[in-house]
Amino acid sequence: MPTFRSLRLPIFILMAISTRAAEPVVDWEKAKAETLLHFQSIVRLNTSNPPGNETAAVNYIKKIFDREGISYQVFALEPGRANLVARLKGNGTKKPILILGHTDTVGVQPEKWPVDPFGGLLKDGFIWGRGTTDNKDGVTAGLMLMLHLKRLAVPLDRDVIFVAEASEESSSGPLNVGIEYLIKEHWPDIEAEYALAEGGFVHSENGLVRYVEIAATEKVPRRAKLVSTGTSGHGSRPRRDNAIVHLSSAVSKIGNWQPPMRLNDVTRTFFERLSLISPPEEAARYNGLFDPQKTAAIQDYFADHDLGKNSILRTSISPTMLNGGFRQNVIPSEAEAMLDIRALPDEDMTSFYAEMGRIIGDPAIKIVPAPPGRPSAPPSRLDTEMFRSLEAAQRRLYPKAITIPGMVTGATDLAQLRARGVQAYGIGPRFDEAEFAEHGWHSDVERLSEDSLYAFVQFMWHAVVGIAATK
Repeated sequence: MPTFRSLRLPIFILMAISTRAAEPVVDWEKAKAETLLHFQSIVRLNTSNPPGNETAAVNYIKKIFDREGISYQVFALEPGRANLVARLKGNGTKKPILILGHTDTVGVQPEKWPVDPFGGLLKDGFIWGRGTTDNKDGVTAGLMLMLHLKRLAVPLDRDVIFVAEASEESSSGPLNVGIEYLIKEHWPDIEAEYALAEGGFVHSENGLVRYVEIAATEKVPRRAKLVSTGTSGHGSRPRRDNAIVHLSSAVSKIGNWQPPMRLNDVTRTFFERLSLISPPEEAARYNGLFDPQKTAAIQDYFADHDLGKNSILRTSISPTMLNGGFRQNVIPSEAEAMLDIRALPDEDMTSFYAEMGRIIGDPAIKIVPAPPGRPSAPPSRLDTEMFRSLEAAQRRLYPKAITIPGMVTGATDLAQLRARGVQAYGIGPRFDEAEFAEHGWHSDVERLSEDSLYAFVQFMWHAVVGIAATK
C-alpha cells in the first residue's frame, strides 16, 4: 500500500500543473493582425503637437472600448486635446497600476521623409510614421493589454488603469492639458502604486538582445539663459564692453566646463550590470569609472565616443541658441544665449547656478533661470514587486539577456508621477543601436520594426499580469 509520503509528490505536481493552467494565455500569433491594425490606425492620425488634436486618438480608442465593454472617462481641458482614462477593476487587495501612453507627437518636416509620415506604411519589415517609437507604440501596447485582460476575464488583485494622455511633447506648465491637468483635477482617477510608460527599451546588437533597460529615473530639464549687457555704438569703434564679445566668452567657458561626476543608485547599478555582459575592454571601462586613478580618462572617452553614457554621469549643459544684434554696423547693448540644462534628480540648482557664475567670472553676464518645468523626484526603487515583474518578463522573452535600470537623459511624464510618490518605470520596444540612432525618437524619419511591436505588446502583458493577476 502506498504511504502518505509517496503520495505527496504527485499531489504537488498536480497543484503546480493546476497553477500553470490557471495562468491567462494569449494567442500571440492571432493577436498580431489586430495589434498591427490598431497601431497603423493610430499612427495615421496626425496628432502633431502643436496643435495636438489628441481627441482624434481618444475617439478611436473610445469606439474599441465601447465595443468591448471596457469602462472609461474622458477628461479635456480643451475640446481638441482630450485624455482617456480606462479602468479594469480588481478585488482591491492591492493598489492600482497605471499604464500611460501619450497620443501626441512632435511635428515633421515632410520633405525629409521618403514616405507619408502619417501613412503608417508597412514596408521592409518596418512600420513607418511619426509617433511609431514616441509614443504610439506605448499607446497600442496599453490598448492591447486592456483588450486581452477583458476578453480573458483575468481576475485581478489590483485595478489596471490605462491613460491615453495628451500634450506630453509640450513644455510643462500651468497650461499643460495632459498629465499636470490630470494630476491637479483628476488625481483620484489615476492614483496608483506603480506606473509604466515610455523611457526604456530593449537593446539589441546584430539582432541579439543584450539587455532590457528599465528607466527608473530621469534628468530634469532646467533651462536658463545668459544675458550679456554693454554699451551700444557704431561698429567702426570697437568697445571693450561689447555684449557679443562678453557673451561669446561666457558661452565658451560654460560649454567647456564639465560639472563633476555624480552617480546615483540607478546609474551605479547601470554600469555595474552592463559590465557583466560586455566585452573585456568595455567592462574594464565601466568598472574603471569607480577607480579614482582611471575615472578622468574614462569620462573623457565617453565625452568623445558615447554621448548617452556621458550625459548620465552629471548635470549637463548645452548652449542651443544665440541672439544678439540687429545690424552689421551696430554694436548691440544686449545679447543672450539659451542653455539646455539637464539636471541630475537631486541637483541643488541654486548652488549649481552659483557655480556657473563663478566659472564665467564676468559681472557683465547675468544667469536667468527659466521657470521650473517637470518636477524633480527621487528615483524609483529597484526592490519593488513591479521591478521584479519587469525582470521576470525579460527572463521570459529574452532569457539570454539581463535587466538593467537606467536614467533617461530626456524627459517623460513619469517625473510628475514620481513626484506624487508613484513607483514609475520606463519601458519600450526593441531597437538595434544603429537603427535607433537613425530612426528613433524625434528623428527625421521615424519607424519601428513589426516584430519589435509585437514583442513590446507581449512584454507589457507579462509585466502587468505578473503583479496584477490574482495568483
